[in-house]
Amino acid sequence: MKRFWQLVGIGIAGGAVLALLMLVIWAVTGNEAYILLYNVDYFPIIHVFSHVLWFGIVFHFVFCIASVLGLFYLLSFLNWQYKMWPYIVVYTVGSGVLYFLTLLTDRPPAADDGMAWLYWTGSHLVFSVLVASMVSRYVDRGRV
Repeated sequence: MKRFWQLVGIGIAGGAVLALLMLVIWAVTGNEAYILLYNVDYFPIIHVFSHVLWFGIVFHFVFCIASVLGLFYLLSFLNWQYKMWPYIVVYTVGSGVLYFLTLLTDRPPAADDGMAWLYWTGSHLVFSVLVASMVSRYVDRGRV
């Protein structure tokens, strides 16, 4: 149970850093890639809450927590849960591909906005390095 809560904390911390980084990018450049963090327009059922600001924020953190938990336990089957590279590959490549979900909504950023894609993917690279570093350093190495 200790490991579970450590991973939840890492998901929250990583999600906060990702959100703040994307917000800083928006403040400095005006690029709206950060909107995608909170956009639920393309999800069945929950898209009806897309106009509720707090719902998008909660969604972002739930997704960060679930992704940290899920990836850690999936990687544990290969005994890779404490290696950095799988987190970097999965989160960075995965986010680069998931960026194109923006095709399914009228909200920014545009799917053909190359700078938004770079900001989005680069920010997720930072997220992946942070998550992998915290997992390696702080997560209990007892029996998985």
